[in-house]
Amino acid sequence: MKKTYACIALLISLLALGQDRAQKIDSLLTHLYRAGQINGNFLIAEKGQVLYQKSFGLANEEKGEPLNAEAVFEIASVSKQFTAMATMILCEKGKLGLDDGLSKFIPELSFYRGITIRNLLNHTSGLPDYMELFEKVFDPSKIATNKDVITIFAQHRPKLLFAPNTKHEYCNTGYALLATVIERVSGETFPDFLQKSIFEPLGMTHTLVYKRRLAPKRIDHYAFGYVYSETLKKYVLPDDQDGTKYVVMLDGVVGDGGVNATVQDLLKWDRALYAHTLLSKKSTDDMFRATTLTDSTSVGYGFGWQIEDHPEFGKIVYHGGGWPGYATFFARHLTDDKTIIILQNHDDITLPLQAIRSILYNKPEANGLSLTPKELQKFEGSYELQPGMVINIEQRNGQLYAKTAGQPTLELIAESATSFRLKEINALVEFAANAETTVSGFTFSQGAMKTVAKKIN
Repeated sequence: MKKTYACIALLISLLALGQDRAQKIDSLLTHLYRAGQINGNFLIAEKGQVLYQKSFGLANEEKGEPLNAEAVFEIASVSKQFTAMATMILCEKGKLGLDDGLSKFIPELSFYRGITIRNLLNHTSGLPDYMELFEKVFDPSKIATNKDVITIFAQHRPKLLFAPNTKHEYCNTGYALLATVIERVSGETFPDFLQKSIFEPLGMTHTLVYKRRLAPKRIDHYAFGYVYSETLKKYVLPDDQDGTKYVVMLDGVVGDGGVNATVQDLLKWDRALYAHTLLSKKSTDDMFRATTLTDSTSVGYGFGWQIEDHPEFGKIVYHGGGWPGYATFFARHLTDDKTIIILQNHDDITLPLQAIRSILYNKPEANGLSLTPKELQKFEGSYELQPGMVINIEQRNGQLYAKTAGQPTLELIAESATSFRLKEINALVEFAANAETTVSGFTFSQGAMKTVAKKIN
């Protein structure tokens, strides 16, 4: 009887702990929503059980329709994990090999020698990003498709940025090409293959590959993505706005993006990865293994997943997504089986990842060094981390944020007068100041990787 009472007492204390954390998360997010810093759906789970789920804001600004639990969001680069899974499914079936050359499946690009399927998956191909090229040479009145990506690269033959597997640079081109590889190997369209091989078997009934401008259709509870117009002083669709209207031109390209989903469907996906429903444990482990370059340098990226071995929280695999109108994030804490899913349909807002994680683990949140707005002002601007990859640093409400095209906005936590921590991705940004108010660039450090970014604006 005493053991029974002890078990009941333990259960009650655990439930109370869960409720306390859920209340803290709700208090945090409610405060951020009232401050205009979030707009979207949040789901946090432990061992598959939902600890917290809530919607904040509108799905349709024009009609005033609120978001709900069934809202379907474009998940941007979080889509890459589904492209990687489709590739690995075909690999397990013997339809392709990770070390097969790109030219075997896309002979139109055979002049790119030495690039393998593995290089496309882990961003070590050296291919330049197609988005920058398309803005220079493609007709903006048309909507591009994956076929156009191949055609443009075959015509213009942009040089590799580096020899395959000698460096790691995030590249959307690789995943757009993987979508074509999947189609040519399977004999199905990319959307159909994902639907039949992933979404339907897992019961992801609200998930699909969707090209809203190229092939519009009615989707219940669709969360339209909005950008803020400084001119109109309100949130608007990005389609006709200078600086974001490329979303129309690139709407037909999939593989690097294009998947639309709900938070509940992504939780189903999370559970299926633990259960090895679609893929063997060995192949799943391969997806979550850090990349090793030719010089033996280890890079924290696998196949469609970023990888972190955290000293306190263990192994975490995650990916963010950023696209005009959307800011998304999906993290799986493998050691402790915790899941964080954030889907937002405003792209200029906060992803409060560190604060949520601190609450989830009952850890005090490190607020960092407090710097004045004047002290932070000198860090604002645009920095080129690599050709075609620009990081914009801006200050909002006395806090610095970093935004890169195709990635979510991340908060910079001050550790000194010139050093800031990107805690969500365990990276350090150290600014180089050659005068009291002048910054020339910064050094970006993540694990063993160090990259220097120059200030360009």
